[in-house]
Amino acid sequence: MNLKHLRYFVTVADMGSFTAAAEKLHLAQPAVSMAIQKLEKQLGVHLFHRHERQISLTDEGRELMLHARRVLIAADETELAMLELSGLQRGEVRIGIPGMLGSYYFPPILMAFRHRYPDLKLVVIESGTRRLQQMLIAGEIDIGVIVEDDPSSDLEVCHFLREQMMVVMAADHPLAAHTHIRSEDFFAEELVLFKTGYFHREVIDKLVQRSGLNPHIGFETNLIPLIKQIVKQGFGISTLLEMVIQDEPSLVARPFAEPIWLDLCLAWRRGGYLSRANQTFIEFMAAQQA
Repeated sequence: MNLKHLRYFVTVADMGSFTAAAEKLHLAQPAVSMAIQKLEKQLGVHLFHRHERQISLTDEGRELMLHARRVLIAADETELAMLELSGLQRGEVRIGIPGMLGSYYFPPILMAFRHRYPDLKLVVIESGTRRLQQMLIAGEIDIGVIVEDDPSSDLEVCHFLREQMMVVMAADHPLAAHTHIRSEDFFAEELVLFKTGYFHREVIDKLVQRSGLNPHIGFETNLIPLIKQIVKQGFGISTLLEMVIQDEPSLVARPFAEPIWLDLCLAWRRGGYLSRANQTFIEFMAAQQA
């Protein structure tokens, strides 16, 4: 089976279009169509339903996709391993980081890493922790920052940070006079929350399940500056890590009456190949915590 044709097949399936796949692959559309036809002839099956303006996978195509991604990841890792054995390095770290940590915890670490290893390239992808787990398993990123409470069995993890999730409000908010915030008092307020898929939101969703209380969600946004502005203006309260408001005198943070701790870790695919660059980054992070 031709790996190039297999890669074209995955790209067509992901893009949902031969034309879009050809553009992404920087190829002519007929070349992509011909490659898929050759693959179908070799396998003796039809991989796509071809409609007038769209395509979709057949049952055989869906089955091939289950194996094709794994084959391509293994091929890429094998090529990288052989390059590194010959003394070459990819010199790139693809790391996925949730927005809150990417904005307030990682900048000095990433800059220090680049200062120490100027020839290594850092590619930072922002997303929620659940999406980052999916990207790790799919081989779209090399390392991801996730919450350690429920990691996939497909991942290896290395703990690096324990932080308490805090209730954040304007300094003149009535709850600011409290030393701890009860769940019932928190859920009685208008809330400003991240969208589903981020650890910030998962904290609240789990708290809802445990307490049986109904949240009053006034705003949903992943934009931290917007969250802070809404809270400053008194239009709601939120939950953030305390590091987010350290330079915000108009905002205060209070712990929940039942403290909520987050154990954050680096994760990578179990059994996957880690390049020298990625190994170096993991070791660098571990040294920061020593």
